[in-house]
Amino acid sequence: MNFDKELDARGLNCPLPILRTKKSLAEMTSGQILRVIATDPGSVKDFEAFARQTGNELLSSTETHKEFEFYFKRK
Repeated sequence: MNFDKELDARGLNCPLPILRTKKSLAEMTSGQILRVIATDPGSVKDFEAFARQTGNELLSSTETHKEFEFYFKRK
């Protein structure tokens, strides 16, 4: 999937991945795609809730070798 910006949140625990994602999305324009890579297993549920609460669309969420990859579309 194509993306406009990438955030490496590997090694960070809650709430840091969410806070950094929020900051990154705030710097982007509507419709742009943010790719986030995280290692915190709790980030899956955290990012689902974050998308519902903020209105930014969670386009996909995958796990490969204990790394989680998320794509958000800026509202």
